[in-house]
Amino acid sequence: MPDLCRDDACAPASREAWQLLFTALQQRALDAGVILRRPPPEPTTCCGRGCNGCVWEGFYSAAAYWREEALLRLLE
Repeated sequence: MPDLCRDDACAPASREAWQLLFTALQQRALDAGVILRRPPPEPTTCCGRGCNGCVWEGFYSAAAYWREEALLRLLE
């Protein structure tokens, strides 16, 4: 199971790791009878040029927020 800590220093470093985390937290929520909102979708419009403000930056920010919210819901 992926690391479920709340510290940004241990946030997943790749999109694959984020998907594993999403799956793990969704399974924990299902097992606990907790309803979570959907995780953020991966961007589909990246041009691959490393732009400042890349859509992937927005995804990782939204993913970190989703993780924090999911963990709070699971600790209620």
